[in-house]
Amino acid sequence: MDTSAAKTPHSESLDDALLEDIRLLGRILGDTIRAIDGPATYEMIESIRQLAVRFHREQDKSAQAELETILAGLSDNQVNSITRAFSYFSALANIAEDHHHTRRWRAHIIAGSAPREDSLAGGLMQARAHGFDELALKTFFGDAYISPVLTAHPTEVQRRSILDCLDAIAALLTRRDRLVDTREEREEVEAELRAKVVTLWQTRMLRKNKLSVLDEVGNALIYFDTTFFSEVPKLYAAVERATGVGLAELPTFLEIGSWIGGDRDGNPFVDALVLRETLAAQAEKALNHYITEARELHKELPFASLLVKVTPELQVLAEASPDKSEHRAGEPYRLALASVQARLVATYEVLLGRPYVGTISPAVLGARAVPYAEVEDFAGDLLVVARSLEAHGAGALAQGRLGALLRSARAFGWTLAPLDLRQNSAVHERVVAELLAVAQPGTDYLALDEQARSRLLLKELETARPLASRHVRYSAETAKELAIFDEARAAHLRYGKRCIRTMIISKTDGLSDMLELAVLLKEAGLLRPAESALDVNIVPLFETIQDLRAAAGIMEALFSSLVYRRLLARRGDVQEVMLGYSDSNKDGGFITSGWELYRAELGLVDVFARHQVRIRLFHGRGGSVGRGGGPSYHAIVAQPHGAVQGQIRLTEQGEVIAAKYGTAEVGRRNLEVILAATLVVSASPAAAQPADAECLAALGELSDHAFAAYRNLVYETDGFEDYFWRSTVISEISALNLGSRPASRSKSRSIEDLRAIPWVFSWAQCRIMLPGWYGFGTAVEQFLAARGEADGMALLQRMVLDWPVFSTLLSNMDMVLAKADMGIAARYANLVQDEGLRASIFPRIVAEYERTVKYLLAITGQEALLDHNPVLRRAVINRFPYLDPLNHVQVEMLRRYREQSVEGAASERIRRGVHISINGIASGLRNSG
Repeated sequence: MDTSAAKTPHSESLDDALLEDIRLLGRILGDTIRAIDGPATYEMIESIRQLAVRFHREQDKSAQAELETILAGLSDNQVNSITRAFSYFSALANIAEDHHHTRRWRAHIIAGSAPREDSLAGGLMQARAHGFDELALKTFFGDAYISPVLTAHPTEVQRRSILDCLDAIAALLTRRDRLVDTREEREEVEAELRAKVVTLWQTRMLRKNKLSVLDEVGNALIYFDTTFFSEVPKLYAAVERATGVGLAELPTFLEIGSWIGGDRDGNPFVDALVLRETLAAQAEKALNHYITEARELHKELPFASLLVKVTPELQVLAEASPDKSEHRAGEPYRLALASVQARLVATYEVLLGRPYVGTISPAVLGARAVPYAEVEDFAGDLLVVARSLEAHGAGALAQGRLGALLRSARAFGWTLAPLDLRQNSAVHERVVAELLAVAQPGTDYLALDEQARSRLLLKELETARPLASRHVRYSAETAKELAIFDEARAAHLRYGKRCIRTMIISKTDGLSDMLELAVLLKEAGLLRPAESALDVNIVPLFETIQDLRAAAGIMEALFSSLVYRRLLARRGDVQEVMLGYSDSNKDGGFITSGWELYRAELGLVDVFARHQVRIRLFHGRGGSVGRGGGPSYHAIVAQPHGAVQGQIRLTEQGEVIAAKYGTAEVGRRNLEVILAATLVVSASPAAAQPADAECLAALGELSDHAFAAYRNLVYETDGFEDYFWRSTVISEISALNLGSRPASRSKSRSIEDLRAIPWVFSWAQCRIMLPGWYGFGTAVEQFLAARGEADGMALLQRMVLDWPVFSTLLSNMDMVLAKADMGIAARYANLVQDEGLRASIFPRIVAEYERTVKYLLAITGQEALLDHNPVLRRAVINRFPYLDPLNHVQVEMLRRYREQSVEGAASERIRRGVHISINGIASGLRNSG
């Protein structure tokens, strides 16, 4: 809320420009609060901010006491206003930071510096340096498959109106930076910023109702308009230019995927109807885009047949045109594009089963054209237009809107994004057991051991005989699952097999889990034994520590099955495996999760190589570090040799989608990062290798020690579960209008049943960040005791320098520790009324934090956290003045809310304030919250 005068960013260094943006936005919000809520409210907010800063810098007890006194004396309405203020300050600081990242990226390019390693140009340069010639590059892109997969936002409480307003503010910052040259124009932009901030302040922040699955689908579709429709085609065009490949000659190597509307693991609201409506919504978004762009192309290509000679193929398209107007009789391109529009409208009406009502010429709308059978037919017509333009010297136009539309058609298809379906193995198990019991009375599938189950299922896969009968009334669960598979089959027939290509099995712990899904696919006709045909990828998800350790053995057993290998051969002998970061972390802690994921990959690479099957790993990374988050580039480059091979999928969790894809420029940069990393590690996989076997052994030892420390605290300490529920916001999160999925897999309070998302999220809110570091300090201490202080430390320091796996692990931990604050955490610990329980647990956490920081600094050679990453360090420091007050206010609100709830009279204002604070803190912590 600095009220100093704004400075022109062009006259300052880039770093000063960031501070100037933060101050500008803070000043505007401060002025808005002062004008609307009065000077007293503004002064109170400023006092709280200053006290929070003192507390953070000095751990000043007097500041804490004064802060607690002020907060305790506020009314519920005042506390709510303060919470909103700091939530918005935090959100505006994030906007400034994102804008600054783009500014730095552009400045780097404009200065003509060497390409950043995490850009497409940098990736190409590194690939060429490692021996990738032009042929190798064309081969890579011709065979690659890279897919960021969108998932639903698990903790979103903000309304779309708020997000749209924040997006508008971000756009104004960009305009202010690049297009404003006069004082008048600068004042005009600032006036618009003020208007948006006023709108922000006077708009209800929270939704009143819980999101439905289809609401989540709609939210995700927005990012196609903001980013994917423009940036994915541009990225394809950039690769074409870099490799010398012609327009649309590249196969689809980059594809946006989605889980939203298909992920039913623990989500009771995803059923066959939701699946149908999800695909319809995606198809409508794609077709509307194509129709709109084809209409705009129609305007852009007025070429007259008197002046240009079109190709015979273009003439055929023109002659089929429904547009008979004499005004366009001599304009073959417009006539041809009227044909394309008419067929797109017909396709829309056939696929969606309703008339098209968008803006389009009456001649096209009433044309009764033949719908496109395949999206390739649509792309083919566009290519006819492009080739004709090239033939008479207008090829530059083919690279504009036309080229983008052609690339879009190939990248997005009819349904925008392939939709993955996921279900828990336990559900498949129960459904198959019921089907077998009905079809073969006396069969007790659940009583069989793993080998007997697998034999029975393999035998079932050798016959085309169905198990299910339409004359039997099955349980609600079985009927629901069978309907899902039938709907998937219907979707294939309607949209093509591209719309659903992958089915994922959560909690895979044996061969039978994969075979159960295969049997259910057979029931729906998605697997046809007589043809050895399999229409989807059967993908195991290995999540827990035990499951990760069993992964290689399970895939060995699967590949040893002749029945499955015949099916796989029809799919090109490519097998996808998904690795779960979130649950493995909750199960075993950060260090052990990272180590077991790496070991699982090594084992899988070996098994796949021996069976001559190509591996495609799907990384289930969360947004937060405790769930596998962190910089994508370094995470991909650190993959072991043979684990990428040009093929990779990774989840883009809902809590970071807005930050990564909310604007076109930022979205393009994130797509480039994934592409560049995949290219680099495929061209030079040796870069991901450990220096020697000693590194592997050392990390294994650290993992063992960290696992024991983590499990001892979380699962073996009496009362820890109660401590967690009292000292964090987990209870309040469970009651929020968040995403459509429940916080826990059961109605119990057990940590085992709690989903990884709220587990990590809750620890972030109270600024402990426990899942991102706990156990490391003890692990290093014990490792050094066994190895010797000097020798052990020398080895760990060498590992940081020589091994990307270890350095990435510590880099992510460094970031999390920098955002943790044990002083603030102590205030949350005081919410635990049982003093004995509090005294037995919180000091242990603090001691482990101090050990972890001590050894992390020693290993990395830093004086303070994030010393080696000054850009991130500055960003974190910039957030504290707005983030810390939110924590202090949240503690006060939690205290009131819980006291009032016991009395049965919880204030609605306080309830909303708690919700707002949760969102604000998460926003401030970004990929740690």
